[in-house]
Amino acid sequence: MTWQDISVPIRDGMFTFEGDPTVHLERAASMADGAVCNVSRLDFGVHSGTHIDAPVHFIDRAAGIEAVPLDVLVGPAEVIDATAADGPLDRAAIDRLAIPPGATRLLFRTRNVELWEHGGFSTSFVALAADGARALVERGVRLVGADYLSIAPFGDPIDTHVALLGAGVVIVEGLDLRSVDPGPYDLICLPLLIPGSDGGPARAIVRRRAA
Repeated sequence: MTWQDISVPIRDGMFTFEGDPTVHLERAASMADGAVCNVSRLDFGVHSGTHIDAPVHFIDRAAGIEAVPLDVLVGPAEVIDATAADGPLDRAAIDRLAIPPGATRLLFRTRNVELWEHGGFSTSFVALAADGARALVERGVRLVGADYLSIAPFGDPIDTHVALLGAGVVIVEGLDLRSVDPGPYDLICLPLLIPGSDGGPARAIVRRRAA
């Protein structure tokens, strides 16, 4: 099966989560201007596009991105169809979803897939409520992927993040699941190694597995 890229491309001026640093990409040295090679400069926040949250993002003095376990970031994953949800994924909503028993890596495909078509950041994205996060922890989930720039509801970010990060669950945000159908996949998602950072920009790919 072919690997599918589910990363959001980093582009100059792309939209970011409200209040986050903007993205600036420029050619710092150009062969067209006489330089021996082309060299680009990138200035952006570590939570731009597809990225992984480190525990220190919401838990002061916790570990940075270098401590996120690599074995959690590579392996079988389930893309979960949550497109029917029109509000936060709370415990009741999680219980209604077709989550295979024993699945430890979950990528939630919601109506957020439509938001990537917008020209700017939207506050009306579907997110994971705190009690929904605790329900996933109780199920033994080790990685949760969100198909927009935050896993938590807009304006209420703390409890969801702390419930997951405090339990050692890896959070991947900013996945582009528009072309990915629900079902079983292999996942590879690795962050840049930025010791002490509260987040790590990542490249995420999936490959369909036999059901």
